[in-house]
Amino acid sequence: MKPVRKAVFPVAGLGTRILPATKAMPKEMLPVVDKPLIQYAVEEAREAGIEQMIFVTGRGKGALEDHFDISYELEATMTARGKSLDPLAGTRFPAGAVVSVRQQAPLGLGHAVWCAREIVGDEPFAVLLPDDLMVGKPGCLAQMVEAYGRVGGNIVCAQEVPAERTASYGIITPGARDGRLTEVMGLVEKPKPEEAPSNLGVVGRYILQPEIMPILGQIGKGAGGEIQLTDGMAALIGEQPFHGVTFDGERHDCGDARGFVLANLALGLARDDLAPAIRAFLAETGGG
Repeated sequence: MKPVRKAVFPVAGLGTRILPATKAMPKEMLPVVDKPLIQYAVEEAREAGIEQMIFVTGRGKGALEDHFDISYELEATMTARGKSLDPLAGTRFPAGAVVSVRQQAPLGLGHAVWCAREIVGDEPFAVLLPDDLMVGKPGCLAQMVEAYGRVGGNIVCAQEVPAERTASYGIITPGARDGRLTEVMGLVEKPKPEEAPSNLGVVGRYILQPEIMPILGQIGKGAGGEIQLTDGMAALIGEQPFHGVTFDGERHDCGDARGFVLANLALGLARDDLAPAIRAFLAETGGG
């Protein structure tokens, strides 16, 4: 069983659900407390043993690459002023550890992953959607890598979703269960509630085998007129082991303003240096 050393970050989206904040700034660079969304995802990948980060970008996304580059002027200024460089530790990588490829047309998540095929090569790889901010110890991907070490094959992150919201998720047809591990017997992309095989939705994290790449290159458009990653994964079921891992932690959907604000509040309240001020503000305004 090959280890999971590479991770794909599909970050070419326009962030239209959170305009106008994303008109000139990539949504993945919006800060939650004091770190951009993309850094939370990258740090989660690092914790899980990922060695190479692959950004699938679009036009106007240069700030993502800049964030993980060395800023000589900033570091020289901080050093000269006697300031610690520790806050920048999560943004520093050896040469070649962060690479990018362009998704030249908005053809869906499956197409974005397919765009990374030459860099992924013949290795298993992870996919992380930075919009889904996962908070837990160990991190979500580390939990999935641990499960991968036991069962191999393909792993998705699973979460129970409200029955009325199945049309917003890829939904698992479940098989045998072993604690937080569920055998995946089938996948349906965004089914209506009355047609959903369960309420176990796929969210934001995947470990996939390289055999999915030629499938993604051949399948047609699915739900929403896009090339769906769920359709590609469904083709592997029965051919390779396939499981879902229910994440032991919290998920914040930062793809819209509501989720973004709640994530800032939740992570701020988890900080000893910020929580007292936040609680005092909420008490004063009748919010706590």
